[in-house]
Amino acid sequence: MDNTYEMITVDGKNLDERGFFCYMSKRKAPGYSQKQDWMTARLSEGLKLHMLHETGGRTVGFIEYIPSEFGWRVVDAPGYMLIHCLWVVGKGKGKGYGKQLIQTCLDDAKAQGKHGVVTVATDRVWMAKKDIFLKQGFVEVDQAPPSFHLLAYRFNDTAPLPAFPTNWEERQARFGKGLTVIRTAQCPYVDDAVLGVLQSAKERDIPVNIVTLTSAQEVQALSPSPYGVFGIVLDGKLISYHYLLPKDFDRLLGT
Repeated sequence: MDNTYEMITVDGKNLDERGFFCYMSKRKAPGYSQKQDWMTARLSEGLKLHMLHETGGRTVGFIEYIPSEFGWRVVDAPGYMLIHCLWVVGKGKGKGYGKQLIQTCLDDAKAQGKHGVVTVATDRVWMAKKDIFLKQGFVEVDQAPPSFHLLAYRFNDTAPLPAFPTNWEERQARFGKGLTVIRTAQCPYVDDAVLGVLQSAKERDIPVNIVTLTSAQEVQALSPSPYGVFGIVLDGKLISYHYLLPKDFDRLLGT
């Protein structure tokens, strides 16, 4: 390994010390503690978190992945490893760190006898774009509205192809009339995103129903989008899977 950086594996022994990259400056925030508890529970399910730390500098990126059967994305991919998150920030960009993090996951999945690795990407925000995965040999195998791409790296051509569900309208319609926020603890930013919706809705005198998904099985069965861990549904239609500013909220409500 290049001696200008080190790969740090976060586990139950060093989680308190190392954290999980996101929200490190807000360790007392509810979102941080919720994510920490969530991660502690997931480690026994095969969750892996690797952080890339520049020697003499700062931690500049991470990858989080888990066997797809325990994945918090809505993907049908038995026997695959599923990447939840990939993020390289600031001065860490442009140095090949994303490639190194992805390769770490591929090597681990192959060592565990998986069919390959899958991930969900988007053209919009809050998730990695598909280009970095395509450059590392992933292939786009499915799409889902409004902007999701399912990418797969298969270790052999006989491995079954992963897929998205196709019943997105049905999934969204289940939440019925009114404004519903679907949330989990997988992402520490979700807590602030929920508070933002609640504040905007309160200012506009709109009641909000909060649905908390607490297991991968609930996410895979009930989420209104492939992202899985956060969503905003209005009158049975998904209006966002990500954080909304007040002006965005008004625009989507048509006010």
